[in-house]
Amino acid sequence: MMELYSHRNSPCMDYRQALDYILGFANFEITEPSRLKYREFNLDRVRDLLCRLGDPHEAYPTVHIAGTKGKGSTAAMVASILTAAGYRTGLYTSPHLHTMRERVAVDSVSITEAAFCEGVMELQSAISRMPATGEQGRVSTFEAMTALAFWRFAQEQVAYAVVEVGLGGRLDATNVLRPQVCAITNISLDHTDLLGETLGAIAGEKAAIIKTDVPVVCAPQPLEVIDVVRRTAEGCGAPLTLMGKDVTWERVAGGIDGQRAKIETKAGAYDVRLPLPGSFQIENAAIAIGIIEALNGQGANVPHDAIIRGLAEVSWPGRMEVLARRPTIVADGAHNPYSLACVLQALQEDVPCRMTTVIFGANRGKAIPDMLRELSQRPVSVIVTQSRHPKASPVEDVVREAEALGIPVGRANDTAAAIEMALRVSNPDDLIVACGSLFIAAEAREHILGIEPELYPAATQLLV
Repeated sequence: MMELYSHRNSPCMDYRQALDYILGFANFEITEPSRLKYREFNLDRVRDLLCRLGDPHEAYPTVHIAGTKGKGSTAAMVASILTAAGYRTGLYTSPHLHTMRERVAVDSVSITEAAFCEGVMELQSAISRMPATGEQGRVSTFEAMTALAFWRFAQEQVAYAVVEVGLGGRLDATNVLRPQVCAITNISLDHTDLLGETLGAIAGEKAAIIKTDVPVVCAPQPLEVIDVVRRTAEGCGAPLTLMGKDVTWERVAGGIDGQRAKIETKAGAYDVRLPLPGSFQIENAAIAIGIIEALNGQGANVPHDAIIRGLAEVSWPGRMEVLARRPTIVADGAHNPYSLACVLQALQEDVPCRMTTVIFGANRGKAIPDMLRELSQRPVSVIVTQSRHPKASPVEDVVREAEALGIPVGRANDTAAAIEMALRVSNPDDLIVACGSLFIAAEAREHILGIEPELYPAATQLLV
């Protein structure tokens, strides 16, 4: 491994300048790439950049997690368990709620503005030494952030890094890793314009994170997905742990403030308390335990009590998060039909209420009609709004989709106005749910909790 590169004698830049630099590259979270552009994503470019930084991703063992639903929650659980066991742990996730710095955390704490600026100066130096033209093409914002995260974790001397895939898996910038364990959470239809229009095609993209001889932990999946994952694992000689078969679980008790479950593996049994509501989070906890047991099989020392404590202490804002009481206001980033159905079902089970108002906004390219159909099958009233995100679907476009399906909806120009509208028609025993995208959830948090977001350009749009 090369010596980690450090460009500490560079002139300082402030945080605003650092953000401007990162966001000055092609940012496919703001403008979705075409399928042709997606196929041009280039891991050799990422490897070149990391090489110029001293290959920081090789300085610590990693856990790599892909999937459609639950990958972020599972990553947060694994990181919390490792921290509880005394390991200094990096966590890389995307997107963020309020600040770009959330994406790079050490022991559950986002990196500082100073650390972000230092990382950007390292990137700036490394990228300036890369070819400006050629087959590799230009670095993207996500690739730059991934390299920054890997470099920062090396500087922080983490014992482990838990890394969430950004998009797909095969061509994702994080797929330069050779992890100690990889995992695939629930797969459903999402980003079909890029990853394929069938579950099998999407599974193929996500299962491409599986590496030779590296243990893989897989969530319960439709047979079409399981077949792809099993074939890929067998082809790589990767030991496969299947949730629901090798690891089982049972919900013991639950409500909006959390839940208890019994999780059993071939190695032992766990009486788990989760502060996260939603029965689907128990599945994610089971996957996290499967990952930790696989790490223990490779030399880690994570005792039983650290697993219990880590799960009890996990935090993952914006996912079934209770923001207020009387009425109860919940924010969740569900952004496809399957995840929305899971959230609505969990709330129906765990939150007794007289009436439910759903504040709904989604980004262009998502299955908006199918999400609206999910809402139409529940006893809820709907207020349509839109986030500040550049890809947010305009209110009137979503309203037209709803009207075409015969769904009556209210409308509000922004998330804050939608919340105030919902409050005016709600009683203390009612429920208000802000969902449809993580950006709606973020703006609900900002309005109710008084959080100031990072804006770019100044005061015009949410950083993504």
